[in-house]
Amino acid sequence: MINRALDLQATLDDRQTKIIICCGSGGVGKTTTSAALAVRAAEAGRKTVVLTIDPARRLAQSLGVGNLDNTPRPVQGIDTTAGGSLDAMMLDMKRTFDDVVTAHATPDKAEQIFANPFYQALSTSFSGTQEYMAMEKLGQLSAQAETDGSWDLIIVDTPPSRSALDFLDAPEHLAALLDGKFLRMLLTPAKGPFRLMSVGFNLVYSAMEKVLGAQIITDVKTFAAAFETLFGGFRARAQETLRLLSSEQTTFVVVATPEPDTLREANFFVDRLTESGLPLSGLVVNRTHASELEISAERALALAEDLQSSDQDQHPGQDQHRGQDQHRGQAQHPAEIAALRRHADRMRMIEREQRLLDRFRSSRPDVAMARVPALPRDVTDLDALRDVGTSLIDQQ
Repeated sequence: MINRALDLQATLDDRQTKIIICCGSGGVGKTTTSAALAVRAAEAGRKTVVLTIDPARRLAQSLGVGNLDNTPRPVQGIDTTAGGSLDAMMLDMKRTFDDVVTAHATPDKAEQIFANPFYQALSTSFSGTQEYMAMEKLGQLSAQAETDGSWDLIIVDTPPSRSALDFLDAPEHLAALLDGKFLRMLLTPAKGPFRLMSVGFNLVYSAMEKVLGAQIITDVKTFAAAFETLFGGFRARAQETLRLLSSEQTTFVVVATPEPDTLREANFFVDRLTESGLPLSGLVVNRTHASELEISAERALALAEDLQSSDQDQHPGQDQHRGQDQHRGQAQHPAEIAALRRHADRMRMIEREQRLLDRFRSSRPDVAMARVPALPRDVTDLDALRDVGTSLIDQQ
């Protein structure tokens, strides 16, 4: 099978590419991939900002930044001789929502919204809010880059969504919620088209009060009244975000590991991106394994058994069922036997990974792929990120 390598260096070098979005299921190394690409782009001469949604703060640790927040912070230790730079930030979901309200509402309306319990819940814990606010922040960064030239490349580490669809659908879902008929019905139940249904609505309203409580319904009505002027803006920005995602300025990189669940999620995400007409660079498979020894698992186990039999033949009084550890002083090849068995385990892992990747390729032969080997240490500093970046680029 001829494998088409993912040429991420060409993507980083293409000045028409202004946004790279790393996406995939949780725990596959999206944050590390985003950071490694950002470091490489910056040291290649691009003015880069990387936005992470990962609350574990791994990005801050690996970039050597004490704390990241909603404001881009410069990363020290980057080689800027090529004219590039690197800023990093971590999404603060509530602060981003607050900034949207402050920017688009009068001070009095903003104060009412901030004090409303329904808004406080919506801005901190409502399903889809994190994904939507990531897109709001992306829009803000893109607008700033166009205005003052702060950056020419934005790299986004997407939220660890359980479903690959959450990230793409969140803007539409949140806009639909805030611009939905239910909130408008609460706001004006006896006006316009709802006037003829006012009796029925009052019955439903009374039932809702009994189930949810009068105070919750009052909070929602108060929120809707204060938020009414912002409804249209959310939908407009959601549409603008989707336009930006589908433009030639943006490309997606799907990230996975050589495991059935994450590759299944990656395949699903590739299908969705393709169906939506969103630009895809390819797939990054993190934490893969390889071996420089061309010895199969079966051959390694056979050699280990031969050595063990040889050792036992030289000491015929030993009970072979007691294990090697009791006779390590007499056996001649304990280290070799252990090494061969470890190699057999590794080769079986490599064969399993290869079968999974071959299966993915057969279903998506058009998707370019980059394989990143598992590192012997955690990615906790810039040097480790550079190593990951080198593995991402050197695929030939």
